Amino acid sequence: MRETTMTELFDPVSVTARLTAAERAREARRADRLFDDPWADALAGPAGRELLAEFRGSLTTEIPVVPVRTRFFDEALLDACGAGIRQVVLLAAGMDTRALRLPLPEGTVVHELDRPDLLALKDGLLRGASAAGRRRVAVGTDLAGDWTGALLDAGFRADRPACWVAEGLTPYLDEAAVSGLLDRVTALSAPGSRAVVDFAGRSLLDSPALAPMLALFRERGMTWRYGHEEPEELFARRGWRAGAARLGTAGSRLGRWPFPDAPRGTPGVPQGYLVTAVR
Repeated sequence: MRETTMTELFDPVSVTARLTAAERAREARRADRLFDDPWADALAGPAGRELLAEFRGSLTTEIPVVPVRTRFFDEALLDACGAGIRQVVLLAAGMDTRALRLPLPEGTVVHELDRPDLLALKDGLLRGASAAGRRRVAVGTDLAGDWTGALLDAGFRADRPACWVAEGLTPYLDEAAVSGLLDRVTALSAPGSRAVVDFAGRSLLDSPALAPMLALFRERGMTWRYGHEEPEELFARRGWRAGAARLGTAGSRLGRWPFPDAPRGTPGVPQGYLVTAVR
């Protein structure tokens, strides 16, 4: 497949996915890496690497959001599968390779939802890569709309527990789209289902220190729109048992956070949250 560059007309959603892949590829090269991802560099391509260079140049201090978040999500997903869940749904799967790189149990089905053109690009770059004992099922759809029928048509069973994974998605949606997304997830979740979703705090969207990074995102059509300081409540009001870890807490536990782990609500400290929930 021909490589696509940043100078071409490339969908902002796809560029975001390739930026994340570039950050994962960079992490995977570290001696103290938090995870392995042998496919990340190919999935990033020149587009992802170029944007990563710009992104890093917009910050005075490197903030390892993607490595910490990826490790947190990996652990949450493996814990869900350890509890017997064999259906996984990646919402805005992008260039995610968890279906290939994690030791998921035999019989696990991973449904990857994203834009059809992005999933086609990803499949071409992976060139038929597969992992024994589990299936990747690509589901091309628009996550800002109603994707329920597409997922059910792809073989998803709403009468069986599932683990829902939405990484790096909610900041790009508006409030109505986030609400619709969580309503659909809840409607399709049998008892025992789990979810792991990250959220930007409103404090992060309004932070002067992060303004240059967010301005760069806006220039690329990747505007962050949504933030919430108590995202676990979004799940609780829909009947889930949910908790939220601060990104700084997760990063500090892994020995990779460059700042003090300030409590939620500390003035002037932007917060990101990692929500885990059980239906």
